[in-house]
Amino acid sequence: MVSFKFLDLPLDLLPVIFNQLSLPRHLRNICLVNKTFQLFATPKLYEQICIHSWHKRGKERVILLFLTLSRYHHLAKHVRRLELRDFPKALTNSDGLDIVETVVHGLRNCANLQSCTWTRDGSLDSSILEALQSCHNLQTLEINGHAEGSYDPKLLIRFGGLHSLSLIMPSSSVISVLRPWLQGLRTPLRSLTIVCKTSPILTNAKLELLAPYLSRLEHFHLTGCSRVTQDGIESVLSANEDGIVSLDLEGLSPKFDLFQFTLYCNKTNSLRRLRSITLTVNQQTSLNTWMNEVAALLPATVPLETFQIYSSGAFIEQSPATEQLWSHLLNAHQGHLTRFSIHRMLISLNTIEDVCRRCTKLEQLFVVIEPSSLENLSSCLSLAPNLRVIHINYPLETTQMGNIHILPESDAQKIVDRCGPNVVQFGCNTRVWQVGREAFLDQHDDPVVIKRRVMRYQGLDIPEAFLVVRT
Repeated sequence: MVSFKFLDLPLDLLPVIFNQLSLPRHLRNICLVNKTFQLFATPKLYEQICIHSWHKRGKERVILLFLTLSRYHHLAKHVRRLELRDFPKALTNSDGLDIVETVVHGLRNCANLQSCTWTRDGSLDSSILEALQSCHNLQTLEINGHAEGSYDPKLLIRFGGLHSLSLIMPSSSVISVLRPWLQGLRTPLRSLTIVCKTSPILTNAKLELLAPYLSRLEHFHLTGCSRVTQDGIESVLSANEDGIVSLDLEGLSPKFDLFQFTLYCNKTNSLRRLRSITLTVNQQTSLNTWMNEVAALLPATVPLETFQIYSSGAFIEQSPATEQLWSHLLNAHQGHLTRFSIHRMLISLNTIEDVCRRCTKLEQLFVVIEPSSLENLSSCLSLAPNLRVIHINYPLETTQMGNIHILPESDAQKIVDRCGPNVVQFGCNTRVWQVGREAFLDQHDDPVVIKRRVMRYQGLDIPEAFLVVRT
């Protein structure tokens, strides 16, 4: 028998192995094995850097991060995605260190940066924007748009290579530079997201001015833009050459006329490529009418894969109107739905069973059920063999009463055990587990069986269930 050592592995297998590691500390440990492992693991370690508000000593980590990026150019060149959702608002010199200069120098060293997220209000300044403009491969930018007292919004126009843009709580000065900014892009924008909080700054008239420069837009997401009605959305869709792929209309004007919007979309075939839609229930319209209008908006001719809906106001109980919409969606889209996401709206176990049984490509399921229904849920989930991500919420009034216990990990394990083989994440209310594999050894230390096990979530990204309801 030919002996085989771990070091005999072909080198081209190392990146494949290292790609299975998600936590930075695991990659850091891999770098300490030997020089060969360090050579292959270091790019993976620095490729994606995320700092969130819940990270311990997050602001201290930011300073240490930029010290590294500023001093070690060979490490900074590996950074492709930089996501900073926690950052000191006031950067002052400390221990002889010019922190602002360190941050700027570190960013300039990130020559291969492709995506940057910088969302904390008041933490972005003009020098940081100018440094980011030296990253010539930057294609995705998500920033806090509150410019007053922070940065000069005219600097934004210099980001000419963007494909994707997200603005969080933009000021009127930032909205005012959007037109020349979009006009000056080297290629038309592919994705535009504007997240407000019931802000009147973005209007139908302003969207109409932007529309000619959004001709290749595929992903269009608006949240909390209280002055935008169907007229503004139609102006953007009318300028679109290829057809929108993803459309999120969350918390827009109460005057948004879904009936008229449906007539427009059906007449112009604007949703011929639509794969994903997110809607918030219009509280100004009767539920029965609004649900019927949603059904009319999404006929079988729309190639819908992701459906997401939630109530941004009062919690909605199960009713004939909601059940009728779910039935329509299944009849029209069961063959291609991969994600079914319902929030702040109660849904019956019968409907969940129907979704799991009929939607053969279903990968993600987000639903609200009564706590008493949890025991019977697993029998429904077992009908969806391709299910990967599941998140269950209880009705708002149940959780607000404070008498509901947190789902124990053992109960989560029981549910996952009855699910299909592809589940990688399960959550209930504020808890999320990832699903891993655990090998059990026999007396000869040989693996004899591999079982699934729920464990603490270790992903770098925020679980999708916590990103949905934004208004």
